[in-house]
Amino acid sequence: MSKFLPGIILVQLMIGGLMLMAINWSHDFQLIFVIIVIALITAVLVAFWFSSIAQNISIDGQAHIVEKHVQDREKILKEAEREKVEVIKEQSKQQNLHAREREKILLDAEKDKATIVEESYRKIEKETRKIHSRANLKVGLAFSATVLAAGVMIFSQLVTIGVMFLVASGSGLGGYIMRARHERISRKKQLALTHDE
Repeated sequence: MSKFLPGIILVQLMIGGLMLMAINWSHDFQLIFVIIVIALITAVLVAFWFSSIAQNISIDGQAHIVEKHVQDREKILKEAEREKVEVIKEQSKQQNLHAREREKILLDAEKDKATIVEESYRKIEKETRKIHSRANLKVGLAFSATVLAAGVMIFSQLVTIGVMFLVASGSGLGGYIMRARHERISRKKQLALTHDE
């Protein structure tokens, strides 16, 4: 769970900073209100952040399942090849008609196996797309909330903090977009490799 540690440390630092600000300027009601708003926005953003991390952990788990599924598919294909060799050996021992019927049955079984594997890949791809779209929505909401918070800060004459929020949200969104693009490209390569087999 080391993926959650930076977020927890960041939250603790933000809360500590907000507490120091509240203690030092406790006589200014407007600043107290801004500190409360910042604390609420930070809590919402960290919740979205942790939710995104949990979604990524789930996606990694699904990728592991896909990899195991590919290994199982290879094993099934090897077993089918072994059965095919046995059929060829039996063909010399048995009548020609009997061997042809067996070959046809094996080919049909292989086609059915290939169809089942392809359908399972489609289902996994569909679920992965759903998870990514949900994660993208949450990140978009988090980005919008951060930009809104930055606007409130700038409007409240906390320009430096507002600009820091804008820069942080922009860099976070950029990193998320780069990671999503990288995952999409690697998924396409993996699917292309499995279909070529």
